[in-house]
Formats: sequence, structure tokens, C-alpha cells
Amino acid sequence: MPIPARVQVLSLLLALAGIVPALAESDSRPWADLEAPQHDYWNRTLRDPFSQKILDDLQSGRLPLDRSSEKAYLIGLLEALEIPASSQMLVFSTTSLQLRFISPRNPRAIYFNEDLYLGYVPGGRIEIVSLDPVAGAVFYIFDIPRDQRPAVVERSDRCMNCHAASETGHVPGLVIKSVVPGPRGGSLESFRREETGHAIPFDQRFGGWHVTGTHGIRKHWGNLIGQLSPDGLITQDIPPGERFDFSRYPVPTSDILAHLLHEHQAGFVNRVVEASYRARTYHREDGATLTPDHERELDRQAEILARYLLFADEAPLPKGGIEGDPEYMKAFLKTRKKASNGLALKDFDLRTHLFRHRCSYMIYSAVFEGLPSKFKSRVYRKLGNALREDSPAKEFAYLPISEKRAIRTILRETLPDLRTSR
Repeated sequence: MPIPARVQVLSLLLALAGIVPALAESDSRPWADLEAPQHDYWNRTLRDPFSQKILDDLQSGRLPLDRSSEKAYLIGLLEALEIPASSQMLVFSTTSLQLRFISPRNPRAIYFNEDLYLGYVPGGRIEIVSLDPVAGAVFYIFDIPRDQRPAVVERSDRCMNCHAASETGHVPGLVIKSVVPGPRGGSLESFRREETGHAIPFDQRFGGWHVTGTHGIRKHWGNLIGQLSPDGLITQDIPPGERFDFSRYPVPTSDILAHLLHEHQAGFVNRVVEASYRARTYHREDGATLTPDHERELDRQAEILARYLLFADEAPLPKGGIEGDPEYMKAFLKTRKKASNGLALKDFDLRTHLFRHRCSYMIYSAVFEGLPSKFKSRVYRKLGNALREDSPAKEFAYLPISEKRAIRTILRETLPDLRTSR
């Protein structure tokens, strides 16, 4: 059965079971019709990095990966995808398709760069989220080969039940759960529903995840499980590595910096992909001329992206800041794009906020690159107004003039389509 047909059947069954709203709900969100010609999510030719870099070689067996153990295979796959192993985050809540494998004794690991996300749970399957410039998040899943036969990679449709729902703006995006797991990983309480991004307070983050590294975040939900009692929810600390062996994973960390960057990227991806789907839909609906309502909505979306790019609502770091894992910091900075003065958007601050020059490095990402050109010009105009030194917009007054100048220089010298945008 073709993938779209399977999705329709599955959606119908879930709707009849009362698990998701009726299919007609998508009528109120025309931009979220993934099968519409302007999106053609299931049939379009993909340009995501997983399909472009290694999919054919992986399935044909031409990609030489070490089959001696799951860990060895995983390390080789991460290297092939240029994903640093040091980006590892460990999650022990059962918030995944592979929930039967996941528990505090067998956490699931997440690894990522700007355009790729890889999930691995010992004894389970490899999950890939690969970002296409137009389609947004594309999902793959496959077994780790136990012999010399090549991997059989499936483009997953089941992921869409969560990854194209309310938490992602009803378009294919990224989901981060924060829950209090029970002793076996099942969720007892959840936080920050339908929200992603760097504005989320720390006291609502990390539930169901292990967090390692040096930081002063005192109130968060990481590294603990819960149990219901007559007196309410009782929590218990489970230090990383206490209930499982770190040697089963490539590195012995679930670093705080990786968590913060992962949250920032997920919020960025979801906002950009929704804006992209809306812009394509509105321009197709209106032809050459946008309606006033669509003009206002696209201006609103551009404002949302400009604010997010410039960290307008970033949750401040705790007193004393944080210290990132040196290996992860080194890997992250490896792709640093610097201007002639040596400055780059990836330059860390880590004292009061994440970056020294508060404009997101995700402006170089595939999903931002894939924004419709007319809409991207709106975003650039919003950024230009926000970074003006004369008559600055009040909502961006938190950026000192020196920082605005640095950001403008970096963008002008490292973002080619900014120079050609009109």
C-alpha cells in the first residue's frame, strides 16, 4: 500500500478510536495538507542530507560499517553522517515508537547536528530525522544488520502521529517531551505541552532525560523518576549511569550544552517549517496577489522568526552560567562560519546566554535556506529593522549597538543570499 494511503487508513482508525481529531480538522489548516501540490510531502524528490549522503550506499551495502557490535555500527554511522557522538543525550521516558525497549535501565540516545537527528536504543532500531529544505522533517527507521546483509531502510509514516501534530504546528517537525517517568519509563506527569524552543523555563525542561555537566540550574525535571502516592507525586533521583552502563554508548555524557542547543534547534525548525508551509500555501491560493489576511499572517510569521533568530525571549542562564563538554564544544565549533574580523554566530557566551552574538547559526540551515524567497525577504527586512542602530525597535533594545554591529557584519559576510535578497 502506498505511504499516503497507509497514512489515511491509520488516521481514520485513530480518529474512530477517539485518539486524534477527525480528518476534517485539516480543512481549517490548509497549509498543513501534506499532500497538497505545493508540498507533495510523500512523493516529492527529497534533498534531505540522509537521502543525499548515504541512503543508497547504506541499502546497497557499499557503506563499510563495523558490524562487530551495535555500538561499533552506531559510531561508524554517526561518522558517515557527520554527527558528533559527543552530542549524545540520553532519554529514559517511553516517548518514542520504540517504547518497549526504553526504560531507566536502557535509555534511548539522541545525536544531532544542524540538519540531522539520530535515535538509538540498545537492542532496538536506528531512527533518523533528516531535514529537507522544502518538506521539513523526513523520518526513517531501520534495524541494525546482524550479519553482512545491507540495511533495509523504511521511510516511516507512524512518526507523523506526533511529529506533524499540534506540537509542531501540524507540519513535519521535531518534538521534545518533558515528563516525569515512572520506574519503568511510563509518563506520570508532563510539562511544556505543545511548546519547543529556548524560551521555555528551565523548571519545565529535561523531564525523562539525563543531564550531565556543570551548570547552576537548580530546578528542573532531569535525572529523576516518580511514583504516585496518596500524598501526590513523589520523585526520586537517578544519577546518570546508576541504573545502566555508560560503556554501552559511544560517550559517557548527556551534556547540558547539547540539551540547550537541541532545544533551540527544535524551536527554530518547527517555526521555520510552519512558516514555509504557510507561505507556499498562501502564494498558491492567491496567485500573484496576496489577500490582506495572508499579508498580515506572513508578516506575523516573519516577526516570529526574526524574534527567534535574535533570541528575543531566551531563558537566561543561571547565575554562574554553564560549562559545555569540551569535546562537544570542539565538534560544534568545527563548522563555525567566521567573518573577516574573526567573529561567528557560533561563538559561545555561556555566562548569561548561549551565544556572544545573538543571532542563530540555524540561519545557515537547510530548512531556512528552503524558505520561499519572497517570504525569506520579509524575514530579512524584519532582521534589518531589528538590527538598526538609529530608531531601533523597542523589543530588540536588549541588543547593545556593538552586538548589532557584529551580527550585521557576520551576516553580510557569511550569508550569500542576504546580499541578493530584495
